[in-house]
Amino acid sequence: MEFKDQLGRTIRFSETPKRIISLVPSQTELLCDLGLTDALVGVTKFCVHPSSVKKTKTIIGGTKQIHIDKIKALNPDIILCNKEENTKEIVEACDQVCEVHVSEIYTIEDSLELIQQYGRIFNCMSRADGIIKGITREQSDFKAFIVDKPVLTVAYFIWYKPWMVASKNTFIDYLLKLNKFENIHKVEHRYPEVNVSADYLKSLDLVLLSSEPFPFNEKHEEEIRNINPNVKTQQVDGEYFSWYGSRLMGAFKYFKKLRNSL
Repeated sequence: MEFKDQLGRTIRFSETPKRIISLVPSQTELLCDLGLTDALVGVTKFCVHPSSVKKTKTIIGGTKQIHIDKIKALNPDIILCNKEENTKEIVEACDQVCEVHVSEIYTIEDSLELIQQYGRIFNCMSRADGIIKGITREQSDFKAFIVDKPVLTVAYFIWYKPWMVASKNTFIDYLLKLNKFENIHKVEHRYPEVNVSADYLKSLDLVLLSSEPFPFNEKHEEEIRNINPNVKTQQVDGEYFSWYGSRLMGAFKYFKKLRNSL
């Protein structure tokens, strides 16, 4: 059997892969929702959904640093990576162990393609189709909900000291657009550092503070308001804005709730 990953790389198997290592938290969750929990043998320390995974599977490191000896010892049939989450060096090291699938996600369409690819590779197309239909249905409903909502100029913060934001060529920026949040950093690249001054905050309708990868909380909202007391801040669930697998089935309900709260 021969497949292509999202970078166009060819991967080959004589039979359906039975031993899977996932190096991406959102993909780990997707695998479990596809009914492949028992096939998972290794995950990262950041694979927190479902909560049982870290307790029952071997932890092979993080998304940026892996223990290749642990990976080899698990004798995997396939290792699942992501172009943004994992480095080129990690992918190359894993290539020496077994077949490696690399995802590349910028849009909902990319995410649906990935789900379909997993459905084919792991022979679980029925479940994959169900997830795809569920996401598509929720997205369609959300588009009808958001159509008459005003456009708000926002900055989406992902890190503190230094302050960093999500910009173009990110899945976060794509979802901001779906929410009719105009990203003030839409012409910059990836995750730039910013100077959070009073004038900068004055140009925003809303500051969005993500729960991950940095866990922003009330004290950070207060710090921003001390710089400019007129700015509106909102803590948001970073998983719904950056996890691109089956979590999207619940993302659009969250986006509705978020919009209604503003």
